[in-house]
Amino acid sequence: MTKGLAIWEAYREFESAIVEAARPIAGFLSPFDREQTFDSQLEKVHSLFRRQLAIPLYDMEATFAEYEEWSEDPIPESVIQNYNKALQQLERYKPYEEALLQAEAPRLAEYQAYIDFEMKIGDPARVQLIFERALVENCLVPDLWIRYSQYLDRQLKVKDLVLSVHNRAVRNCPWTVALWSRYLLAMERHGVDHRVISVTFEKALSAGFIQATDYVEIWQAYLDYLRRRVDFKQDSSKELEELRSAFSRALEYLKQEVEERFNESGDPSCMIMQNWARIEARLCNNMQKARELWDSIMTKGNAKYANMWLEYYNLERAHGDTQHCRKALHRAVQCTSDYPEHVCEVLLTMERTEGTLEDWDIAVQKTETRLARVNEQRIKAAEKEAALAQQEEEKAEQRKRARAEKKALKKKKKTRGADKRKAEEDDEKEWGDDEEEQPSKRRKVENSTPPAGEAQDLEAETGLFGKSAPVDVDAPSKQKERAAALKRDVPKVPHDSSKDSITVFVSNLPYSMGEPDVKLRPLFEACGEVADIRPIFSNRGDFRGYCYVEFKEEKSALQALQLDRKTVEGRPMFVSPCVDKSKNPDFKVFRYSTALEKHKLFVSGLPFSCTKEELEEICKAHGTVKDIRLVTNRAGKPKGLAYVEYENESQASQAVLKMDGMTIKDNVIKVAISNPPQRKVPEKPEARKAPGGAMVPRQIYGAKSRTAGKEKHESPFALLAC
Repeated sequence: MTKGLAIWEAYREFESAIVEAARPIAGFLSPFDREQTFDSQLEKVHSLFRRQLAIPLYDMEATFAEYEEWSEDPIPESVIQNYNKALQQLERYKPYEEALLQAEAPRLAEYQAYIDFEMKIGDPARVQLIFERALVENCLVPDLWIRYSQYLDRQLKVKDLVLSVHNRAVRNCPWTVALWSRYLLAMERHGVDHRVISVTFEKALSAGFIQATDYVEIWQAYLDYLRRRVDFKQDSSKELEELRSAFSRALEYLKQEVEERFNESGDPSCMIMQNWARIEARLCNNMQKARELWDSIMTKGNAKYANMWLEYYNLERAHGDTQHCRKALHRAVQCTSDYPEHVCEVLLTMERTEGTLEDWDIAVQKTETRLARVNEQRIKAAEKEAALAQQEEEKAEQRKRARAEKKALKKKKKTRGADKRKAEEDDEKEWGDDEEEQPSKRRKVENSTPPAGEAQDLEAETGLFGKSAPVDVDAPSKQKERAAALKRDVPKVPHDSSKDSITVFVSNLPYSMGEPDVKLRPLFEACGEVADIRPIFSNRGDFRGYCYVEFKEEKSALQALQLDRKTVEGRPMFVSPCVDKSKNPDFKVFRYSTALEKHKLFVSGLPFSCTKEELEEICKAHGTVKDIRLVTNRAGKPKGLAYVEYENESQASQAVLKMDGMTIKDNVIKVAISNPPQRKVPEKPEARKAPGGAMVPRQIYGAKSRTAGKEKHESPFALLAC
């Protein structure tokens, strides 16, 4: 709609130029020649105008006016009707086109809405057009390719068009197994040669899927195709041998390649082996091979599941004999742990209808013995669970009592602290009057030892008593200076919650930093005018490693958040918004994504000496590197971990294949698609407050840094299955 006008105008200008070139000689031509040359060319221009006016395009009103001016004859009524119909269509399409013009690339949501609209109308040409427009900006979105190819498979069914789109889809998103499976089906549907399909399947195996189940899915799709090629009316054929060979290769591939890479099979229920057993039993009448396969299935940890035994029993029931059915059910009774009652019932039902009295007695004895043992195990498990529940209740009660005692002790200390501060004020008055007039009082205070409880409280309050701060009886002036330092003018309320929007919380600063407000001010003034910097000190006057920075404007506070993790005196400084978590429990300080990011890699095992530039030099050989983040601890020391962001998922997928297991400075690194484990959220989060009631972000107390949850990945191969 937006660009079609230019194409139509170019076409009309071409045909009009031919008309104008023939006009001077038109009067000299015979009626027959004039009709064959000039008049027929003139009709072509008329035809172009009429065809264009029947299509909804931007600025079509100007085209209609141009046609009225150019045509010597009145415009036919049929053309006007088609033009009005196109105008109505234009009004319906305009909201979608305007949404695309206003949105920023890649405009996926806008294209999806436009596609839904075109699909309802059902014009194949326009549906194909909007899909192609959407894929220009979203060629790495697998769902869009799947929807497009599905429409072509079901609606147009044009071989060249369908296969071309499938081929483009797997080239752009090779890590998506669904696209490869659909490609194989489309090739089979349109009769592509068997060798071409086999080559395509081999390409799919080397595409670099990110989870083990993807390999199982592509193998199942290929095995289904091979099964449909076999004529089972023949006892043996080339296609049947190829099918059996492919089943054997699939099992070996999943064992050797997939399990070693992902640390899991991807096929815990052995579906491929089950399908092979069904084919051998039902289509090849080879129950011996089917039984061998089911024995292998049961040895892979499936013997405890009732549904697996019943599946085997049903296969024997349909294609085997009663003896093997009975044998399978007897084994199921002994091995099943999830639904033993159901298996016992099936065994008794079979013996009731087919077995002898002896078979019935044996079945009853085995089922009763098994169910009695199962009930005994369940009773023990219930008792154990009840005991654990009781222990949890007792622990909860103990924690409740401990909190109550702690609260009472805190209240008692608060009362004693008020009395103690009053006594200290009296002592300070005595010290501050006149040293020479009251030397006896000073010596009494300096040389006396307070009671144990008071000494402990006073040490915690001032640090003047105990081993950490011995009394200097020979230097009373130093004691006066220390006491004066302890009376530092610290605000009782370090932060006003009403100023959250213009304040940032700064943490992970060195405790040894002197005059933090002076040292931090130039750093934050680069973001805007700073109203106040309030460092937080302990009761002993020690800097606690965090502070509040208040700005004049909100935009300055937002800009200050960009200073997060800037190195200050050798440590990464954390800058966070000021948010009261008691009022906003869902607020997260963590700045990095914790979800699966298919375009980003997690690299572990790096040498601590590896720099960002060195890692970038290695990674850019496999694609365009957008960003690299080396992970450090709270002290700024490297942890041997990094995140590498590529331009798209395809490059990241290929980088995993090439870089995983690489050696860097004698260190073997592990590389995986970034997919951190879920961060645990406590059931009842409690707001943590600084002295005076202001909020303190969680990271100030926790033993882990804010990046701890992000870097604690599982095995890289396990992550590829996510």
